[in-house]
Amino acid sequence: MRGVVFDGERVRVVDDLAVREPGPGEVLVAIAAAGLCHSDLSVVDGTIPFPAPVVLGHEGAGVVEAVGVGVTHVAPGDHVALSTLAHCGTCAECDRGRPTMCRQAIGRPGKPFTRGAGADPVYQFAANSAFAERTVVKAVQAVRIPGDIPLTSAALIGCGVLTGVGAVLNRARVDRGDSVVVIGTGGIGLNVLQGARLAGALTVVAVDAHPAKEAVARRFGATDFLTSAEGVRELLPTGADHVFECVGRVELIRQAVDLLDRRGQAILLGVPPATAEASFLVSSLYLDKSILGCRYGSSRPQRDIALYAELYRQGRLLLDELVTAVFPVEDFDKARAEAEAGRVARAVLTF
Repeated sequence: MRGVVFDGERVRVVDDLAVREPGPGEVLVAIAAAGLCHSDLSVVDGTIPFPAPVVLGHEGAGVVEAVGVGVTHVAPGDHVALSTLAHCGTCAECDRGRPTMCRQAIGRPGKPFTRGAGADPVYQFAANSAFAERTVVKAVQAVRIPGDIPLTSAALIGCGVLTGVGAVLNRARVDRGDSVVVIGTGGIGLNVLQGARLAGALTVVAVDAHPAKEAVARRFGATDFLTSAEGVRELLPTGADHVFECVGRVELIRQAVDLLDRRGQAILLGVPPATAEASFLVSSLYLDKSILGCRYGSSRPQRDIALYAELYRQGRLLLDELVTAVFPVEDFDKARAEAEAGRVARAVLTF
C-alpha cells in the first residue's frame, strides 16, 4: 500500500508498505484524507526528534475496516476521525479526565508497519501515521462521526481543531466578554480564533505578518487584524486576558507575556526546537499573570471530536474553510511546498 515515509534523510511516497491486523482493543482504518500539519514537517527538519524510518501523518479520517477483540464502540463501515492520543484509560490522570497527561500516551512509538520484501519494521508517528492507505490505532483513538461530514474536512478535527479550539475551551477557559490575542493565523491559530468566537470573547485580535490573511482571520472570528503585535496596546490599552502564541518563536513568546493584562495568561501552542529557551521579566508576572503550556488542547477526544462534529453540522464550527487545497498523496511534495511557504491553512492529502 501507499504511504509517506521519512527515512531520516528524505521523505518519499512509497507503495510497498504493509500494516498488521488489529489486535485486541485496536482498530484498522482505511484512511480517506489526512491534513498536512507543521508537526509532520517538524519531524523532517528535526524540530521534533523522532526515530526513523517512520510513516508520517497524524490528522486523519477514514472508514473502519476491521476491529480487534473487545472493540464495541465502532464497527466496520463506520466513519471515524482519528486522534493521536493513545491513552490507557485506567491511570490516575485518565481517571481524572486528563487523558493528555497519560504517561502511556507519550514517547512510546510502535512499529505496526513493515516495508519491502524484507518486511523491515517502520515506526508509527504520533500513534497514528495517517499518511498511509491503512493504519492501525488503539480503539480509544477512533471516534465515530456522522457519515454526512466530508472526510476531507473531518480529518482536520483530530489535530488542528482539537488543539486550537481545545486550548481555548479546555485549557484557557476563555469566558464571555474576555479579550483574546492570537499570534499566528495558520491552521492552529485559525482554530484558536473560532474557539474564542464560540466562547463568546468580546475582542479577538489576530496578529500575522502576512496582510493577505486578514480576510480568513476575520471569517474565523477575529474582530481586529494586525501585522505586528506592537499595535495591540492601541486596541487593548491595559493588555489582554488571553494571548495565544501559535508560531513557536521565542521572541513571540516574550511578546505574548508582555501583552497580558492583570490576571492574564499566555498560552503556548507553537512548537520551537526542543532545546529552545525563552525569557521574560519575572516581575511582569506578579499581578497574577500565568504562562500555560498546552498539550493537544487538553482534549478528551471521544467527547470533543463528537462535539466539534456536531457543531460543524450546526454551522457553528468551520471545517470546510480550513481546507485550502487538496492533493492526492502522490503529490506530497507539492503539498509540502505550499505548507512551508505559508500559502495554506491546511493542505489535505487524499487516498
